[in-house]
Amino acid sequence: MRVAVAGFLHETNTFAPNPADMQAFQLGGGYVPMVRGAAMLPAFEEVNLGMAGALRVGQAQGWDIVPILWAGAIPSAHVSRDAYETIAGEIIEGIRQAGPLDGVFLDLHGAMVAEHLDDGEGELVRRLRGVVGPDVPIATALDLHGNISEDFVANVDVLVGFRTYPHVDMADTGAAAARQLDRIMTTGQRPAKAFRQMSYLVPIPFQSTEMSPGRELYEGVAACEAAGALSASLFMGFPAADIPDCGPVAVAYGETQTAADAAADRLAAAYEAASPAFLENEAYVPDRAVAEALSRAAGPGRGPVVIADTQDNPGAGGVSATTGMLRALVKAEAQNAAIGLIVDPAAAEAAHQAGVGAEVNLRLGGHADITDDAPFETMATVQHLCDGTLRATGPYYGGTALNLGPSACLRIGGVHVVVTSRIAQMADREMFRFVGIQPEEMDLLVVKSSTHFRADFAPIARDILVACAPGPMPLNPADLPFTRLRAGLRLSPNGPRFGANGAQSAPPDQGGKTALAQ
Repeated sequence: MRVAVAGFLHETNTFAPNPADMQAFQLGGGYVPMVRGAAMLPAFEEVNLGMAGALRVGQAQGWDIVPILWAGAIPSAHVSRDAYETIAGEIIEGIRQAGPLDGVFLDLHGAMVAEHLDDGEGELVRRLRGVVGPDVPIATALDLHGNISEDFVANVDVLVGFRTYPHVDMADTGAAAARQLDRIMTTGQRPAKAFRQMSYLVPIPFQSTEMSPGRELYEGVAACEAAGALSASLFMGFPAADIPDCGPVAVAYGETQTAADAAADRLAAAYEAASPAFLENEAYVPDRAVAEALSRAAGPGRGPVVIADTQDNPGAGGVSATTGMLRALVKAEAQNAAIGLIVDPAAAEAAHQAGVGAEVNLRLGGHADITDDAPFETMATVQHLCDGTLRATGPYYGGTALNLGPSACLRIGGVHVVVTSRIAQMADREMFRFVGIQPEEMDLLVVKSSTHFRADFAPIARDILVACAPGPMPLNPADLPFTRLRAGLRLSPNGPRFGANGAQSAPPDQGGKTALAQ
């Protein structure tokens, strides 16, 4: 079978301050940097991405693989028109020029919004279908946070979504989608499909499949396949996207329409019933988070207490530079504590010029577009310097090589600060070790991440807390200034509904725990 493969990944926070331009895709920001043609094959040999799993299946099945282009950028504001049209155009033209094909595999995200397009993936597959025609099957691997449109589902023959958050099954998902594509190409039989939209959004950190009710919902996805569905996927959706297709969906495939409908209905019903359980999760304001963490660190057990600085998570459009949690750590005179990453090229450069052991006066971090955030003015000691290259070996990054540019460890009292020149989500212990911090030996760690950090940090953590310092990604989707969602969508599990005129109805009694502990 002759199969073209390509990838184009971006999770778009339409409220974030910084867009994704061509340079963002060329650098990768935690993804494999942009790669073309035959160079794709070695680039995905040892990484945890959908393309890696698909290539392994294709090679095992003896496909004649036609690699086109792969590009991914760290989540941010909209993909620029130029970047979208350049990358999408190269993929479509490459497939047009590829000659006769038996199938196409796409590694996508599912929540891409361009400056000129609400549904980046939907438009890509619409153009692709126009090139390959109705008879060439298209399969795609997608992120669990995809905002999946009905048009997108209509133009692909099968899609498969991640089942873990933190995402540790990215390569497995690509492999599953490739096996479905191989089945279609071999049998000539396209499966029946079913698509369901659900009624409410969930805060990002509470979508974790290592917590309830996410754990049980994704056990239900596997149960649907055990019960006879060819494939089933539950997409929690990425809530920071002001588009009509924002929100959770279920997609299922079966040998019959009845089987596909039964699986999709089962997933949708389970999701709707889970809303009270999502309300049992809790988050803290910065000072309370640090006080609670210090109290727990003084108690029984081993390992650090880890705090997720969720509202500045660069995996959801954060800038990885806000200073609310740093201020709280210093204010509390925390000892044996560390925070990262703070992306500040000027501070990193100042540290390198001063040298290890020097005292430097800095205005560290901060972002002008973030309400209630500002640079943190401080004297700091330069503890460690490096060029920013590392290999992130934990389950999420899965061996990905990162280049964070000139980097440093700065010490402010008992607080160690990881300062870098380039952005990436703090989801791997190596992202502390590369500047001389041993995370296992710390009492308190603050990570600029919402959930992905759990894959590598949960095994060493005595406890994990979620904090809400000022940042671009509000914990509660109801705090975002939406104007274009579909009418009736709840903005949190038991929150207000979005109205046809953009107004939010009053929420019902919340019950359960408070969303934000003061």
